[in-house]
Amino acid sequence: MALQSQDFEYFSNLIKEKSGIFLTKDKDYLLESRLHPIVQKYGLGSLNQLAVYCRENKEGSLFEEIVEAMTTNESLFFRDKKPFDCLKDIIIPRIIGKCPDKRHIRIWSAACSTGQEPYSIAMTIMEDPLLASLTFEILATDVDRNVIDKAQAGKYSQFEVQRGVPIHYLIKYFTQEGEDWCVKDVLKQRIKFTKFNLLDKPNFSSKFDIIFCRNVLIYFDAQTKTNIIMNMESALEPHGALLLGCSENVFGIDGTGFSNLKNGEGGLISGVFVTDK
Repeated sequence: MALQSQDFEYFSNLIKEKSGIFLTKDKDYLLESRLHPIVQKYGLGSLNQLAVYCRENKEGSLFEEIVEAMTTNESLFFRDKKPFDCLKDIIIPRIIGKCPDKRHIRIWSAACSTGQEPYSIAMTIMEDPLLASLTFEILATDVDRNVIDKAQAGKYSQFEVQRGVPIHYLIKYFTQEGEDWCVKDVLKQRIKFTKFNLLDKPNFSSKFDIIFCRNVLIYFDAQTKTNIIMNMESALEPHGALLLGCSENVFGIDGTGFSNLKNGEGGLISGVFVTDK
């Protein structure tokens, strides 16, 4: 049975309210494919019946299942590579240059999915001899409890690790267990994983020097994107840096102090924004 327009609108509004993800009307196929397992789990015949069930029951756990099913969890180790090179070669040296006495770096990996990004950040810093005198901590968050649990477990298939992990990193930072590869404690101890919804205002104990929020804002409408950017700016230190996806930016958002970071030759670095000039 085709998804009725009022039921698509119901799910679209529910998902936007709970996660900020904005679904246009041409995304009905996405609802069909992502929510079909939930329809089966509850013994229902269609998405329309699931919409009726949701309206009648209003179960928090069911709403959470729907949001988690709609969350895109594609993640790779060292995805795009350039942001990680920029982190060690430009961003952290820039922070130290502005704060010469600084020896501890706080990083937030927002929407960390199954953990590849925060583990990649940790390996990047630990492998650079010029950063050896620094200590660091990483907070990694996601709205989906299931992916947070996987990230915290730090267990990846051969297919997952071969998509981005250099062989010498694999040997140094992972232990093979059967057909899987498990992250060693030397990496795990640098990262704290916790559930967090980007729609909420950050209320962490300390501000961050660097925030990664890559390839996430494309799923939000303009107002939600603005709110998230403003919240992240408030969570950054005065010298902080925000890393977005290479096609994402903060342009058109009034009231932010962000400017596009420049490289040593004066060119703009795509997707990297700083809170000071």
